Amino acid sequence: MWLRWLSIVLLVAAPLAAGAVQPDEILADPALEARARALSAELRCMVCQNESIDDSHADLARDLRLLVRERLKAGDSDDSVRDFLVARYGKFILLKPPLDLSTLLLWSAPALVLVLGAGAIVLAMRRRASAVATAGLDAAEREKLENLLGKDDA
Repeated sequence: MWLRWLSIVLLVAAPLAAGAVQPDEILADPALEARARALSAELRCMVCQNESIDDSHADLARDLRLLVRERLKAGDSDDSVRDFLVARYGKFILLKPPLDLSTLLLWSAPALVLVLGAGAIVLAMRRRASAVATAGLDAAEREKLENLLGKDDA
C-alpha cells in the first residue's frame, strides 16, 4: 500500500524537480545548453530571491534564461555573461557572491553571530553562578565575602 502512495508522490513531484526551463528555451547544441544550465544555476531570480533562475517560474527568470542563452550563442564566455548580469543587476544576482570588501559582512555574519551568542551565554552563566553563590548567605556572611573580594565601599 505504501509503495503505491510513494509511486504516486514521485510521479506528481517529478515535473517539479525538473526545473522551470521550458522546451522552447533549450538550445540545440548540448554543450551550449550545459553551459547555460550551469550559469542559470548560479544566478538568483530577482523576483523569488531564494531560487536560481533555472528553478524559478517567474517571467523575469525566463527572460534571464533566454538572455543567458542568447549571449552564449553570440559567443560570449561564461565569465563575460556573468559580468554582464552583475553589471546590470549588481552582485545580488549571484547566488554565491564573491568574497570581497563589499560582501565581507555577508560572509562573516554567521561567525560573528556565533561568537556573540557564545559570549552572551558565557556572560549569563557567570552572572547566574555569582547570584547562586551569594544567594544563601546572610548579611554578615555577604559582608565578609565582599571584604574578601575587595568590594568594600570605602
